[in-house]
Amino acid sequence: MSRSSNFGTVACFLIFGFCLLTVRQSLAVERPNVLFLFADDFSYEAIDALGYTDIETPNLDRLVKRGTTFTHAYNMGGWNGAICVASRNMLLTGRSLWRAEQIAKSTQEECKAGRLWPQLLKNVGYDTYMTGKWHIQAKPELAFDVVRHVRPGMPDTVPASYVRPAPGKIDDWSASDTSLGGFWNGGKHWSEVGADDAINFIEMAKSKANPFFMYIAFNAPHDPRQSPQEFLDKYPVSRIKLPKSFLSEYPYKDAIGCGPSLRDEKLAPFPRTEHSIQIHRREYYSLITHLDQQIGRILDSLEKSGLAENTYVFFTADHGLAVGNHGLVGKQNMYDHSIRVPFIVNGPQVKRDHKVSAPIYLQDVMATTLELASVPKPSTTDFHSFLPLLRGETDRSRYDAIYGAYLQLQRCVIMDQWKLIVYPAAGVSRLYDLNNDPLELKDVASDPANTDRKKVLFQKLLTLQSEFGDKLSLKP
Repeated sequence: MSRSSNFGTVACFLIFGFCLLTVRQSLAVERPNVLFLFADDFSYEAIDALGYTDIETPNLDRLVKRGTTFTHAYNMGGWNGAICVASRNMLLTGRSLWRAEQIAKSTQEECKAGRLWPQLLKNVGYDTYMTGKWHIQAKPELAFDVVRHVRPGMPDTVPASYVRPAPGKIDDWSASDTSLGGFWNGGKHWSEVGADDAINFIEMAKSKANPFFMYIAFNAPHDPRQSPQEFLDKYPVSRIKLPKSFLSEYPYKDAIGCGPSLRDEKLAPFPRTEHSIQIHRREYYSLITHLDQQIGRILDSLEKSGLAENTYVFFTADHGLAVGNHGLVGKQNMYDHSIRVPFIVNGPQVKRDHKVSAPIYLQDVMATTLELASVPKPSTTDFHSFLPLLRGETDRSRYDAIYGAYLQLQRCVIMDQWKLIVYPAAGVSRLYDLNNDPLELKDVASDPANTDRKKVLFQKLLTLQSEFGDKLSLKP
């Protein structure tokens, strides 16, 4: 072959490669950025702008006012006490609860097959970034382009943070004592490190043509609930109100797996005292306000970067938390404070200061971002895009009922603003009229007027069990 022929061949390859690069960049420009802010143990009640609790969250309030809030976003539950494991497996694989459990120990294989959420976006030209809590078996370094500060399920537990404050005993726990480790391990509070990473990622993304997907997963406000003293000072005990559903003891706690042997529940003494719950809520609020400050830093950085106009920001959490509601402290229950989470969306053409009450699962965010990026939803994804709801094209959810489960000890169904909770081991059902009793204060299961309603809800629960692969046998 002549030198001129070689030159022509090389030139053709260069032109072809340039064309491919140009097409990829063109496609990339059309796709929006995605900034996913993910909290841990964050109840739907814990944002000031939503009006449930006396708490300072100015930056999350900013998101609420600038965007759309899904007021009824749920997590399906969990197959062990670490509800976050199930929630994050569902989120990253797209599979519903029991199908996610089946592959939870083999998510590395899912990763090798390129089926995890960040990989599906990476395949169409997204630069992907991750920091913080991961808590599934797959290695995040194989799923994301850039990974920083991978955190475990929770900061190292601190023994002094349990069974406190005990009546008649000195409480020697200090949430601001950096020598106790926990969130302070490494010398800087983990929430601040996560925000630092996110800000650095935004700086990196500014110089690149590709769209970005950022997965910013905070451990806060999970226990041990530690924050700087200035945030604790915002919440003197006198400011902390007890939840209206406060109980000294939940009557079925042992039969539903929420007794003193459950790690989360033994953070506070049994029976619960008003003072102990005030203290735990004080520390919960302080850590949330500190987290809110870090989220504000990220939002400020995004706005200064010039990338905000083409960025969808999602804020949610893996599940909620009781912190004294119904005599419970953890999240291993079917009450709204534990299965329901905040869910806020900001972005191009998203309605401002708008509320959507149609129910969704928080894991729907995966399918939603795939639709935003024009990526076909994989056949393995059980959850659905809520873009039609976000765009105001419909006010109807893809779900006519919401399903919830914990171990083989609890099940629930929410339909037409009624919730049926079933406790198989206790042989008990509880029924709540969520329209008239949103805080679930009055169980009306024994009212003869609700007999037919209970039957309808129970049959719907059986249908959902079949749909989601739940093999637990229930009796009416």
